Amino acid sequence: MQLGVAVPISGSWATPEHCLEVATRAEELGYRSLWTFQRLLSPVDATGTEVLDPPYRSVHDPLALLAYLAGATRSARLGVAVVNAPYYPPVLLAKMLTTIDHLCSGRLDVGIGIGWMPQELEAVGAPTGHRGRRTEEFLECLDAVWTEDVVDFRGAHYRVSPSRVEPKPVQRPRPPVLLGGAAEPALRRAGRMADGWISSSRADLSAIDRSVDVVRTAALQAGRDPDELRMVCRAVVRVRDGERAPLVGSLAEIRDDLDRLAAAGMTEAFVDLNFDPMVGSPDADPGQSMAHARRVLEALAPG
Repeated sequence: MQLGVAVPISGSWATPEHCLEVATRAEELGYRSLWTFQRLLSPVDATGTEVLDPPYRSVHDPLALLAYLAGATRSARLGVAVVNAPYYPPVLLAKMLTTIDHLCSGRLDVGIGIGWMPQELEAVGAPTGHRGRRTEEFLECLDAVWTEDVVDFRGAHYRVSPSRVEPKPVQRPRPPVLLGGAAEPALRRAGRMADGWISSSRADLSAIDRSVDVVRTAALQAGRDPDELRMVCRAVVRVRDGERAPLVGSLAEIRDDLDRLAAAGMTEAFVDLNFDPMVGSPDADPGQSMAHARRVLEALAPG
């Protein structure tokens, strides 16, 4: 199983300097990939109390951050896990992603989700119904923009009049597209239409092999080779003495957990400290967060 790492994107430690340090050190240590995630807003209730966990409160734009890292890295693949399709017209997202693919000389991995937060969908003016069906058409439109010389896409939800949309991505025929989602329809969609699947920050890692089976079965039923699909785990790591859960515990226990993820069928995992409230919260001490991150990167480095 290949290992990557999420760069600082959430909370007080998510500064340009810290992002650059984590990215370059991860490359030096042999991590294969660097990852970001998307969160537009953090809702509050009638009393002003935040509804979501602290790591969701202050999050940078994932694509802008990847563009920043594209020129500062040399070998690691750059991924977003995930960017939500309903927030963009497909031709606009295709243009943004193509630019990043050029900036990083063809090292981009595109994770796409359907969105789940009603407040965000409302804020961007996205419809909440039929998101699965719209996402499938969105993927078809992306593929057309990236691969067709003259794009003429006419769907029920998205249209592109006969046009040249250039430049095309560095990666041909297009950057790898990985789908997020935990519900069975989303897993089946990944098996039918994508290059792989990405688990969420709240995935039940003790049962992740079942999700892998659904994706692989859907690929087989669609006449695809499931062994060619990438299965990527967001490894939400929390180093804690005296606590134990998947990816929670001592560094030695967490290393064993990563081995178990490989045995469950995951082909890749990326260590993500952003979802540890002791690291990714706006209230965390950024110096302590970075000291912790350096220790974790060294301890879990590939090989």
